[in-house]
Amino acid sequence: MQSGHVTTPFGRRPMTLALVKHQVQAADTKTEKKADKWNVFRDVCEARERLGLQDRSLAVLDALLSFYPTNELSSDVKMVVFPSNAQLSVRAHGIAGATLRRHIAFLVEAGLIVRKDSANGKRYARKDKTGEIDTAFGFDLSPLLARAGELANLAQQVVADRAVFRRAKEDLTILRRDVRKLITAAIEEGAQGDWSVIEAAYIGIVARIPRSPDKTSIDAILDEMSLLHEEIVKRLDIQGELLNMSTNDAQNERHIQNSNTESTIEYEPSSGNELGERPSEKSGRIGEPLKSYPLGLVLRACPEMAGYGQGGAIASWRELMAAAVTVRSMLGVSPSAYQDACDAMGPENAAVAIACILERAGHINSAGGYLRDLTAKAWRGEFSLGPMLMALLRGRSSEKSHAAG
Repeated sequence: MQSGHVTTPFGRRPMTLALVKHQVQAADTKTEKKADKWNVFRDVCEARERLGLQDRSLAVLDALLSFYPTNELSSDVKMVVFPSNAQLSVRAHGIAGATLRRHIAFLVEAGLIVRKDSANGKRYARKDKTGEIDTAFGFDLSPLLARAGELANLAQQVVADRAVFRRAKEDLTILRRDVRKLITAAIEEGAQGDWSVIEAAYIGIVARIPRSPDKTSIDAILDEMSLLHEEIVKRLDIQGELLNMSTNDAQNERHIQNSNTESTIEYEPSSGNELGERPSEKSGRIGEPLKSYPLGLVLRACPEMAGYGQGGAIASWRELMAAAVTVRSMLGVSPSAYQDACDAMGPENAAVAIACILERAGHINSAGGYLRDLTAKAWRGEFSLGPMLMALLRGRSSEKSHAAG
């Protein structure tokens, strides 16, 4: 232990419980603990935003560490440095006195150093008969050693978060490029669809990107842009399939006209699973499985649903599905209709469909009939939740724009 008691600041500087905590942590440093002071300093630099520090604070800490005689912080020796403000100012690149004192206070509040003040507030050291420092008053660096592991972990987390954030921004940049070029190609080549509306949705999403985005805002915009990209690709893919079907029909027609008209080949009867019919349980054939969407995106598009979660909030898919059962009953959707939707879409997507219906409840005459219609489309592979969610998100953005205006 560096000290047998907790010290208080000199003069008018107040004592706080946070200072007590930092001094106790420093005093509890194990005797065998050691760390390279510059490695610890680099970790503090990486984690400076988490610690609430500015660049000037780091300059002051760098100066303080330069007064410690060795590179290795060790609890075997005293870790108190006692430079004057004039000496500190020189090594901190000429920081003015008032600024120096303010950033020293920031380092103390962050729990990286501890003041060890003398009776008169002066910084000095007393030496024993052998010339070794017996008692020193100044700034105790032992909190850096005590928290070395914590600071290293914090720095690693900051680096990892920064990498994730950078990848998210790169993904958004690529998606913006893809969506922009796909819309342009669709318009220039005359693809069917209301591409002006889709383009307006794209412009609206881009306009919501903050000038200085954080990870939360980038993730939200990335979800919306991914959804729009998916819908564009799906529309173009459907048109490609229709074009292929048209081409194949023409080829088949030519083939029939050129074949032997007296052929006795008979075609097999229909399997009973033509387009528009629900597949039988026996055949087990269904349309393509519906894409699942991020829960956060669903709740942004359908905020009314959160009020039916436990405690007025929804934090998981399980909670969303539980809320959907309550809302289903409130909307007058029969249990059989909801079960059919779960079978066709999957329970998560059926819950999302209920959430979308709840948002539009004032515009839907029969929630049960509307859900059955969606279920039939899902069985035929003609239904996607994407357009519903996008429409709700666009409507909510328009409401915010009108309110801001």
